Amino acid sequence: MMQDQSLHDLYQTVILDHARAPRNQQRPEPCTHEAVGDNPLCGDRVTIFLRIGEGGRIEDAGFLAQGCAIAVASASLMTQALRGRTEAEARQLETAIEALCTSEEDAGAGIDDDESLTSLRALSGVRAFPMRVKCVTLPWQTLLAALDRSGGTSTE
Repeated sequence: MMQDQSLHDLYQTVILDHARAPRNQQRPEPCTHEAVGDNPLCGDRVTIFLRIGEGGRIEDAGFLAQGCAIAVASASLMTQALRGRTEAEARQLETAIEALCTSEEDAGAGIDDDESLTSLRALSGVRAFPMRVKCVTLPWQTLLAALDRSGGTSTE
């Protein structure tokens, strides 16, 4: 019970912090990869911007979002976690987040292995609210679309 309360507290604290003061809410210049994700059922809309260097590492990540606090916070947390990672590492993170938000058991392999990703664990709190899972995962799914394209291509 205490562990559940701690996770709930972490979820609320991290989500509220990133929703009220989102990090990386801008388009990095130059921007090499871009995609738009839209959930018309709830009104969440997010654009993900990446600058991927010649070595294949994400040099910068930003976003613009309209929607609920959870979607904005997820995008903010994601852009912080992406800097310096390879495309393959970014894809692994997306898979870990999907599992973290939807799995009954403790999931999110790879997140606990890296101290810089600890705050992402807070996103697992959405499991208590199944209707909100899409809010967390929309930015991450849009990230995959951005990685699959370069330039200003949209996922709409």
